[in-house]
Amino acid sequence: MIPLQKEVEVILTRQLASYLAVPVFLVDPGGNLVYYNEPAEQLLGQRFEETGEMGVGAWATMFDPTDAAGDSIPPDSLPLIVALRERRPVHRDMWIRGHDGLRRRLEVTALPIVGQAGRFLGGIALFWEENGP
Repeated sequence: MIPLQKEVEVILTRQLASYLAVPVFLVDPGGNLVYYNEPAEQLLGQRFEETGEMGVGAWATMFDPTDAAGDSIPPDSLPLIVALRERRPVHRDMWIRGHDGLRRRLEVTALPIVGQAGRFLGGIALFWEENGP
């Protein structure tokens, strides 16, 4: 279940993400999607207002993440899920297929979000689209 009330750090992180030109994906401690910004909408081929908040089981598979060989990346190996589980930064390259049908090569860096007094608040992923083969 997605919590209705958000911690202030998560609210502020969402606000920051809304001003960035870098695609950003924000999740709560359970991995539930709470926000992605407009640049991420362009990569994913769908507006956040259309998807809304969703559970980890939905977002982890809906963009068909694969490695360079075209093999599916299991949800538990996605950078953002690893960052949540291990509470450490994670980086990898991967491919996704957006709702617009386009396949894109991405560099993804995911970080856990830790608030004051060491409170674990979720995670954030930043995406960089790689051009070329």
